[in-house]
Amino acid sequence: MTSFKARLFNLFIRNTHLLRGSFKKEVFDFNTSIPGFRDRCEKVANRYASVPKEISVKEQLIEGIRSEWLIPGGSDPTKVILYVHGGGYVAGSCNDHRGFVSKFAKITGITNLVYEYRLAPEFPFPAALDDSVSIYKWLLLSGFKHENIIIAGESAGGGLCLATLLALKERSIAMPAAAVAISPWTDLTCSSDSFHTKNRLSPAPLNSWTVFSKYYAGNTEASLPLISPLFGDLRGLPPIFINSGVDDELYEDGEKFYLKAKDAGVNITFRKGFGMVHCYPLLAPMFPEATEAMNEIVNFIKLQFSGPS
Repeated sequence: MTSFKARLFNLFIRNTHLLRGSFKKEVFDFNTSIPGFRDRCEKVANRYASVPKEISVKEQLIEGIRSEWLIPGGSDPTKVILYVHGGGYVAGSCNDHRGFVSKFAKITGITNLVYEYRLAPEFPFPAALDDSVSIYKWLLLSGFKHENIIIAGESAGGGLCLATLLALKERSIAMPAAAVAISPWTDLTCSSDSFHTKNRLSPAPLNSWTVFSKYYAGNTEASLPLISPLFGDLRGLPPIFINSGVDDELYEDGEKFYLKAKDAGVNITFRKGFGMVHCYPLLAPMFPEATEAMNEIVNFIKLQFSGPS
């Protein structure tokens, strides 16, 4: 049974268009302003985001990429979560993710490194992937052991997190200890039924995924595994944890990746959130289901870093 708080928050999130004075959900097309969309994301983040007092924020330019360390007091300096922000490959920044990633750092007790990979449509594939691999390689060259790194991300960042694993395997670079993908976008061909059947339940503007996919893929086929990791050879990947809300357009992207990875022998866990929307664990502690999902993610991370107790 879904809690009253969860139903209330999910209802609010699904109907944010009403707060903007529109009775209909927004529809994206190729005339939609991407700079305008980015500005909106930043404004929402500035309105609601706050950094816990236990977290220190340290900015750094890494390989020419603006990055930000979110450091909990007393955290182990040898361990890091490389956090890949979402935003449909067209939006997202250290600023608009600082609030909830800093809370993620606080809950896990582990330093998080967030970075601003290049965004489409100005920089289509493989810019975001190349930047992700560059940051990961920099961590290795800076002294972090691969077994002390976990890659995590949400939405497009969750898909990019998984695509980065495939790129590391392809380039024979040592894999991280594990990966966490929250509501990952794994199929940029948008072929799953949920893209059509769950529009009404999703907070995402209608057709936004189709627009974002075209911008990111550019002149490359969206089915390329390094764009859509669902279509890759998943053998040999490290342990992976995926959480997806059942009422999300990206639900089947997470579920299908899980089933394929499991068949490939990957140590993978999949958790579905019944009645839940996009990336709901990041709303912890606003309602019990989000808190429970986030706690499960944190336990997975701690287990990968420390081993069974």
